[in-house]
Amino acid sequence: MIHTTARWLGLLSQFSRLQVSRLWLAEARLKGAQVASSVQFWGRPIISVAPDSHLILDPGVTVSSATRSAVLGCFQPSVLRTMAPAAELVLARNVGLTAAVLCAGLSIRIGENTLLGAGVMIFDNDFHAPEGGSGWRDEHRSNARPVVIGRGVFIGTRALVLKGVTIGDRAIVGAGAVVTKDVPSGHLAVGNPARILAPKS
Repeated sequence: MIHTTARWLGLLSQFSRLQVSRLWLAEARLKGAQVASSVQFWGRPIISVAPDSHLILDPGVTVSSATRSAVLGCFQPSVLRTMAPAAELVLARNVGLTAAVLCAGLSIRIGENTLLGAGVMIFDNDFHAPEGGSGWRDEHRSNARPVVIGRGVFIGTRALVLKGVTIGDRAIVGAGAVVTKDVPSGHLAVGNPARILAPKS
């Protein structure tokens, strides 16, 4: 009896989360994101779309932000931002991410069926540039270089992918890796800074 009750409560909770997800989808569209109807938001992500930029979520994308929405939990909401005019952030079909941060000043494109583990961060820019003798100014475009992540890639929890990096299809990025150079298709990137390892034959 207890097991049956718990099961029904779980199903009811899941149904409720799906209804709330529709609210977050509507909010994303109001902010200017192009979001397919089958996209699912588990919890409320942080989304901002710069004027004349493109934030596109293709069918089947899943964005987890709620604390209990993933095995590792979400210590923060997922963050999806385009930060300058003409920037693009594109998540292809069936991309999944958990508590991830993606900030595009120029271009971040993620291929279909790619998974981003909890806390992954992907940036195509440095966010700031030197100004004067010791100051800094916000800068998202002039120092940006595009990031391209292929199809069927897995990026482990708390990995960091920096500007100008291309990751080939079916590559794996290990947990906590800091990726500053390209990762060929089917290869493994581990460590800080990441070392590229060939697949085992």
